Amino acid sequence: MNYRSLGRTGWNVSEISFGAWAIGGSWGQQSDQESMATLHRAIDLGINFIDTADVYGDGRSERLVAQLKRERSEEIIVATKAGRRLSPHTAAGYNRENLTAFVERSLKNLETDSLDLLQLHCPPTEVYYEPEVFAILDDLVKAGKLRHYGVSVEKIEEALKAIEYPGVQSVQIIFNLFRHRPSELFFTEAKRRRVGILARVPLASGLLSGKLTRDTAFAADDHRQFNQKGEAFDRGETFSGVDYETGLAAVEELKTMVPPGVTLPQWALRWILMFDAVTCAIPGARRPPQIEDNVRASALPPLTDTEMQAVQKLYDDKIRPLVHQRW
Repeated sequence: MNYRSLGRTGWNVSEISFGAWAIGGSWGQQSDQESMATLHRAIDLGINFIDTADVYGDGRSERLVAQLKRERSEEIIVATKAGRRLSPHTAAGYNRENLTAFVERSLKNLETDSLDLLQLHCPPTEVYYEPEVFAILDDLVKAGKLRHYGVSVEKIEEALKAIEYPGVQSVQIIFNLFRHRPSELFFTEAKRRRVGILARVPLASGLLSGKLTRDTAFAADDHRQFNQKGEAFDRGETFSGVDYETGLAAVEELKTMVPPGVTLPQWALRWILMFDAVTCAIPGARRPPQIEDNVRASALPPLTDTEMQAVQKLYDDKIRPLVHQRW
């Protein structure tokens, strides 16, 4: 496993880390026993950074991570998120009372006195234009409730605005073979300001696993069933906003580019790591073999110029018109 610096935190984190949404919920049936086996395997393989959120299974994911920390001696850096418990989810809800309550709940779930990294969880765009929200986070750092804070965003505009606040240490953003736009301007600005980048949805909700087909049936409680057109939350969070049929066709083309002995998800993760502005990719995993497959991406050789150009052409021809200007 290779490690990269996370912003100005002083932390070196595994460039393939662990996204803990799927072990919390919204991805179909999942047993806690299998989740714990997967988390332990991740630590065995050198992962030291886990991304979770208070709404993943209504705290279930955070509590599983707390159990992991009790059972391991290694240093494990945990990032969680706050904001999506608001109903309605409005900018006005990002106030001192609510944010403090969310933090206290996550502290309890994670069994800690201070959160390593708290991220605003894809708040409405207006929040990024409210300095008082970030002042609240500064106060929570001063109070010892947080070590650091960052944001999880939907749009490039939000990412660029967020990093104007000096306390923002990280930006979590969708970046993968089907979502290239962050690399155009945002990566340059983030590097200049020494802000860490967490590449989320790196396998496009499983599309880039290469295992989904037109006949794949998703469970009723799997967001890939109920949010394909953004019915429940932002459409970009499911299949990176790409129409399912179009995505499947693009995956078949991508498979022809993958070198022998490498899986498509490994290659897709290695493509993300070609960008030195990225701190880590945070694929989810529900079973130990998935995390084993993901981690091998860190040891792969760089993609060739020819491979990078082929990916770019596919994106420009098939995907760009669907997603590029939306987020």
